[in-house]
Amino acid sequence: MGESPAGPTPDPEATHPATEPAAGEREPDAAEAEEPDTGSAGAEAAEAAAGEAEEPDTGSAGAGGAGASGEAAAGETAGPALSEAAAELAAQKVERERIARRKAERAAPVEAGAKLSGKAADLLAAVRAVESGAKPPAVYFDEAPTVAAPRKAAPAPPQPQRPAPPAPAAAAAPGDVDAVRAVLAGAGAPEALAAPAATALGAGAAEQLTENPWRLLAVPTVRPTQADGFARALLGPEAGPGDERRTTSLVGWLLAQAGLKGHTVLEAPVLEKALVQYGVPDPAEALEQAIAEGSVLVFHEPLGPPPQEEGEEQPVRVLVGLEGSAMAEESLADGLARLANTFDGPADWDAAATAHRTGAELIRAVAGHGLVAHTGGEAARAEPLALLTAARELGLRVCLATHAPTPQGIAVADLLSGAEGPGRDADGQFALDLLVVLDAPQLDVETAAALVECVPDGARLVLSGDPGVLGSAGAGRVFADLLAAKVCPQVISRTPDPGPLGELVSGIGIGELTQVDAPGKEVVIVPVRDAGEAVHRAVQLVAESVPRAFGIPADSVQVITPGHGGSAGTRALNTALKERLNPGPGRFGGFDPGDRVVYVPSPGRALPARVVSADAAGLHLDRAGARVVVPKELVESRVRHGWAVTAHQAVGARWPAVVVVLPGDAAQALSRDWVYTAFGRAERHLSVVHGVDQALPRAVAEVLPKPRTTRLAGLLTSLAAAATQQPE
Repeated sequence: MGESPAGPTPDPEATHPATEPAAGEREPDAAEAEEPDTGSAGAEAAEAAAGEAEEPDTGSAGAGGAGASGEAAAGETAGPALSEAAAELAAQKVERERIARRKAERAAPVEAGAKLSGKAADLLAAVRAVESGAKPPAVYFDEAPTVAAPRKAAPAPPQPQRPAPPAPAAAAAPGDVDAVRAVLAGAGAPEALAAPAATALGAGAAEQLTENPWRLLAVPTVRPTQADGFARALLGPEAGPGDERRTTSLVGWLLAQAGLKGHTVLEAPVLEKALVQYGVPDPAEALEQAIAEGSVLVFHEPLGPPPQEEGEEQPVRVLVGLEGSAMAEESLADGLARLANTFDGPADWDAAATAHRTGAELIRAVAGHGLVAHTGGEAARAEPLALLTAARELGLRVCLATHAPTPQGIAVADLLSGAEGPGRDADGQFALDLLVVLDAPQLDVETAAALVECVPDGARLVLSGDPGVLGSAGAGRVFADLLAAKVCPQVISRTPDPGPLGELVSGIGIGELTQVDAPGKEVVIVPVRDAGEAVHRAVQLVAESVPRAFGIPADSVQVITPGHGGSAGTRALNTALKERLNPGPGRFGGFDPGDRVVYVPSPGRALPARVVSADAAGLHLDRAGARVVVPKELVESRVRHGWAVTAHQAVGARWPAVVVVLPGDAAQALSRDWVYTAFGRAERHLSVVHGVDQALPRAVAEVLPKPRTTRLAGLLTSLAAAATQQPE
């Protein structure tokens, strides 16, 4: 790395391009998949805000209002009344006062039959929180579960029949909601939980809660400490930490939280360790009880090669998972194996491969195989497009699906819903001969299983993507597991991303953050001292410097930052950017006509849109020329201001110019895949508002993506081995 600019000049016309400042001094989310809150108050603030935890940032979104620190940052940008240092101190003071109030509330006792306070009061805060997603509980889900000492193989329990894909949850009947409300009121719990609890628990929700108060954990916003408070208020002294009802509910909740981190299963020792942290006196017995009741599934995965000597037992690791994601992996493995094995035979595409040099290798692989994996960066996307052109010329029915809608393709979600794409036959399978899926790393197991199930026998499937980007918002590592299993041809693109930006991002992909020669100021570093200055510089870049230097309008400049919270998170940045680019009172639930927003119709989908108006029906958005109406009761959880987003929300999309904001408190959130994704969203220009000093090159070199515990690679390998052993 070379020397960087000596001062924090924000103008690309005056700043020398580099990739690392010499001085200066953070998810999963997703999980990150989750993006952590980067507030300066640190762990204490995170604990105090348990009921308002950050969601995976491609999951449900909030209304976009900023906290106190965001207001301070906005004020610093809007006027000179306070210096940057004074504004930051004021923001920190407000944050400390809020934390103190929350800690005092949490210390209050909970009496049976009384109005809840402390932990139980957090229930109401959680329900009304701007974000509806729940932050996974502990760091043990962030790390790769260590392989436990090999256990002797146990008799595998009979596997249940694979369920049909679940139908969307229907709204609870008014009578069910009233019954749940009565149970909650009897324990002094917030009545606002009635509707979500009735929806989550389904028929007989009130009876379920009466028999087992910890079933309240089925509501996404409820935490174990809050469910414990509800149980104590409802049951009194009977609500002990070893209660079987509690431990079984905790097992399911912990696996659900692991799913938010991307795991489809957990090793039994890891799950037992987690139960200990929640005060379960006998975690092994609790896990056995949950398995016996059928609330979770258990799997035995062989470790190492099969034993050579007769009578020797195969070492295994015991994996535990919820039915949904665990069975989706089996369905997906079966579907991929089906496509690979029902391929009708090679096609004569030699002429097509010769005519389309860009994708010749991919065309030849698809000509002879039903399942193909393709990897490469942004420039490599031209190869699947060439394949589609060649297939159309041969008269094949083709479809291109992407994570987010593009001019060339349709969104995977729209393809599955039937909103766009080819028709289906009587069995519900797509009427096509070739399906190409770009952004394959964004496929979670349940989406991928549903997609593959709809591809007919004999058709070809190509999964294409960049292995270096952030993983899916949902559980699983579908694309990575397919590559690891090596059960189909893998075409590795040799098409490099062009220019200084391509060189920079390619280096990050192999763990090197190098200075690049950017004569056209394609890459610019803007050093900053603190979060307040970071917000100020980001607004200046979007509103003035980038449009003036490159002719790129402000609406085509995207700000990306590691988290939603903190003094330079998306909330604070969006507050400041709105004040500058579209000031208004926020009369429509915090929004005004013309506001740039992100609309999240379902977890994992973040769609850019613009506010048009609002009425009794809800908030009217313009989404790429199409009108979308968000019901008013869903606005708070599904719409967020969108001038600034997180990298998880940005994945799958690109903009002419990108401003990546890295305040000092973002250092702990940085990883190679995060930096690779954020920097790779820029087409023509990248500005890095840099306040993390050496944390950036260290993250690129040393902080690898957090592993996920899954079964897909092993399932694919086993199916492939079984296929080769079958007689002709």
